[in-house]
Amino acid sequence: MIPLERLQAGLVIPIDKPRQWTSFQAVNKVKSTIRRLYQVKNIKIGHAGTLDPLATGLLLVCVGKATKTIETLQAGDKEYSGTMVFGATTPCYDLERAIDHYYPTEHITDELVQSVRKQFIGDIQQVPPVFSAVKIAGQRAYTYARNDDPSAVIEPKTVHIESFDLKKSEVSVYPEYSGYSVRSDSSEKTTSTTHLYNNPQGVVPENLPQYDFHVVCGKGTYIRSLARDFGLALDSGAFLASLRRERVGDYHVKDAIQLEDIEDFFVSH
Repeated sequence: MIPLERLQAGLVIPIDKPRQWTSFQAVNKVKSTIRRLYQVKNIKIGHAGTLDPLATGLLLVCVGKATKTIETLQAGDKEYSGTMVFGATTPCYDLERAIDHYYPTEHITDELVQSVRKQFIGDIQQVPPVFSAVKIAGQRAYTYARNDDPSAVIEPKTVHIESFDLKKSEVSVYPEYSGYSVRSDSSEKTTSTTHLYNNPQGVVPENLPQYDFHVVCGKGTYIRSLARDFGLALDSGAFLASLRRERVGDYHVKDAIQLEDIEDFFVSH
């Protein structure tokens, strides 16, 4: 077992956060495991960069004195992959809420997509989503959003996009979501080609264009906002259908630990 002294001295644990877990829940899972295994009441623990509930991938959990490195870790560049859907929007820019508006897509060609893509490489201005952990007057923006408070105003900021690649999806089904219905009114799992994402609030209409993307970006970049802004630049709409964080600085998701294996991680090292 990893000695308690080593945990207190500082340890960064790369976790592969599952879909529909909050980052807070993932950290609490690690924290409760440590408390139970080591019989301690208190230990410093935190994470370096929030992942949205519907996002998966690399979450760096910092234990003990490693919590002092959180800001440094957050400053590292990040790598994401996922899918954008064009021709519709949602209030939170992903599928945590259902589609609220549809827009024309007949004019969207691959040539247009690739031309617009170039506008989003380098330093760009971006407004974070109101459904986010950004603070407004000392409160998280999502508290305003969930209360439908129109007074929430988030200022734009400069973010850096190192690379941004888009490719039209050849198949719309992702392995971890394929083959199941996501109807919230039924617990039955049924094969379906129109219910492509494991989302309780809605589905992705099969007629909407979908593009897989890969992004390398700097600190503070919101991929949901990137999707929103990309839709505007196309004279249409867009939202995220899936998002996975692949890398943070020198840490890669291929080396991350599944949450169900976290106890084995502590015991076997």
